[in-house]
Amino acid sequence: MTRLARLKDEAARDVEGRATLVQRIVDQLFSYGELGFQEVETSRYLVTLLRKEGFSVDTGVAGIPTAWVARWGRGRPVLALGSDIDAIPQASQVPGIACRMPLVEGAPGHGEGHNSGQAVNIAAALAVKRIMERERLPGTLVLWPGVAEEQLAGKPHLVRAGVFKGVDVALFSHVGTEFSTSWGLSYGSGLVSVLYAFQGVAAHSAGRPWAGRSALDAVELMDIGWNFRREHLPLKHRSHSVIVDGGDQPNVVPQTASTWYYLRELDYKGIVDLWAVADSVAQGAALMTGTTLLPTRVLGAAWPRHFNRPAAQAMAANIGKVGMPAWTPDDQAFARAIQRAAGQADSGLQTKVDSLDGPVDPARNLGGPSDDIGDVSWSVPTAVLYYPANVQGLPGHHWSSAMAMATPLAHKGSVAGAKAQAMTMLDLLLRPALVDSAWRYFRDVQTRTVKYQPLLRPDDRPPVELNRDILERYRPAMRRYYYDSDKYPSYLEQLGVEYPGLPDSSGACATRGGPSRRP
Repeated sequence: MTRLARLKDEAARDVEGRATLVQRIVDQLFSYGELGFQEVETSRYLVTLLRKEGFSVDTGVAGIPTAWVARWGRGRPVLALGSDIDAIPQASQVPGIACRMPLVEGAPGHGEGHNSGQAVNIAAALAVKRIMERERLPGTLVLWPGVAEEQLAGKPHLVRAGVFKGVDVALFSHVGTEFSTSWGLSYGSGLVSVLYAFQGVAAHSAGRPWAGRSALDAVELMDIGWNFRREHLPLKHRSHSVIVDGGDQPNVVPQTASTWYYLRELDYKGIVDLWAVADSVAQGAALMTGTTLLPTRVLGAAWPRHFNRPAAQAMAANIGKVGMPAWTPDDQAFARAIQRAAGQADSGLQTKVDSLDGPVDPARNLGGPSDDIGDVSWSVPTAVLYYPANVQGLPGHHWSSAMAMATPLAHKGSVAGAKAQAMTMLDLLLRPALVDSAWRYFRDVQTRTVKYQPLLRPDDRPPVELNRDILERYRPAMRRYYYDSDKYPSYLEQLGVEYPGLPDSSGACATRGGPSRRP
């Protein structure tokens, strides 16, 4: 244990020495701002970096062009480090400015903070790799990205492709406002994401409307029918939809139309039952309109999350040792300005470690967010690190959540997270009993009565075309704002932002208007 403590201290110092690398990764990925399945520049950058650091990298994993798996080392234990990489629609935002200021109007951006997690994992892995090489420690490090997490469409395909076979423990990092981890069933829901498409008959909407059969009518009737059916569904379900295809133009009866549903419930059976109800409503809409319900597409899926107790306890102890970053008055002032800009209470940044949360009480779980890390958590013992790189109290999936994500606030939180991640990796490498206890919990507690069954059907394939049109539309303008780390020490300097960019007395913010901000 003395040796382990010494090596943990060394790893934390090593991570601190890589603070510039963390900052550059965070800033680079922020500047790309790519949506799910279109994380082309993001993946290219990360793969190049990992290969340069001695990892072997497989690309195009599980039929997903932007998915990759990087490996280094030999033997057991096998530790898999993952983090999401996709952005949010219409969340483009100049970082370091506490006013709404898109980099590219209408473009996507990192309105959650997925640009930071890979920096956490890579810095931790490189620090531990150095120790493993010198100490001749057996073990294999596996790094991988959460592709299209916002569509909940990547990780189930990685599970099905066998990425986690032979893995001893998965350590996942996710941006947060607190510094914590948890074990047991988490608050929130699982889900299945389904596209319902209808085929109708085209006709002149005014000249011969009786000759047509409107696929859009079927979509609208499905949505209406579903909203009536909600009254008679379990209270803990959640569902929401968007119309993907509503026809071409008003004077042509729409011959195609589709609607995309997220169907959320608390367990596998609840999800499957809810899915069956949605299928029946879609079939009824087709009957009412004389259209055809086409074969449904599963665009994504996520099991409810269940995290490993022994691994989370070890992680929580390391979080406590690292502690919260030392926020400056500028950091706190910036956080409060962001909160006010989003119409929230200006409570500022957390200053105390939350450490460890236990299982949610099933009777108090009202459902809520989903994450396809749930599928990984039912395949291998998994712990999730939430590191303090964003501002609490924001709406979520919103441009305000992008304001801090390429600033000193995000850089400090990511460095702190990397320290805790590296220390937990060393626990797993040097304490074989911890790996054994993680698997005992997984086998004897978590999966004793509940067994993982994929929500993906055998023929479901990754919907890699999602978001392609959006990135084709905005990428040329976004490319002008990609971070050039060879020329600028930080993205804020490239953009001409003086941190913190606070509103003046009139509520307006401004940048210096450097070359990269000129239209």
